[in-house]
Amino acid sequence: MPTPAAEIPTEERWFEDYPAGEVFTSREIAVGEAEILGFARRFDPQPMHVDPAAAGEGRFGGLIASGWHTAALTMSLIVESFLSKRASLASPGIDELRWARPVRPGDRLHIRATVVEARRSRSNPRQGVVRSFVEVINQEGETVMTMRPVNLLACRTPGEAG
Repeated sequence: MPTPAAEIPTEERWFEDYPAGEVFTSREIAVGEAEILGFARRFDPQPMHVDPAAAGEGRFGGLIASGWHTAALTMSLIVESFLSKRASLASPGIDELRWARPVRPGDRLHIRATVVEARRSRSNPRQGVVRSFVEVINQEGETVMTMRPVNLLACRTPGEAG
């Protein structure tokens, strides 16, 4: 019986190790208030992200992380637990990004990445295209963010385009 792709270390994965339907999960990462404030002060200085007092009186009832901060944390988990360190070539982009719930100081996040489609590149059969659906989940089991990234990965075996 073959080893599930999610059990193959990222250092050893190739395009062929990302079959449609495969699910990859990550470890948890904690989100601290100082980190939220530091990121937001530099990249997204809106009151809900940089001013705890103003945030407490605002729509969310307290300080929340910038969605871009959540996306950056997610990227670190994707690199650590999903993307191949050997075969990852690049990403042409993300088809969809949604912030479903606010991320607050003290939250612990992890990802669940599901391969939606994996096919050989039409223009270069030595690489494959992997489309996935990534859910960012907090300690309560609530989805806080979703995204649909597209990744290019080198193939272990030569193949025909198609």
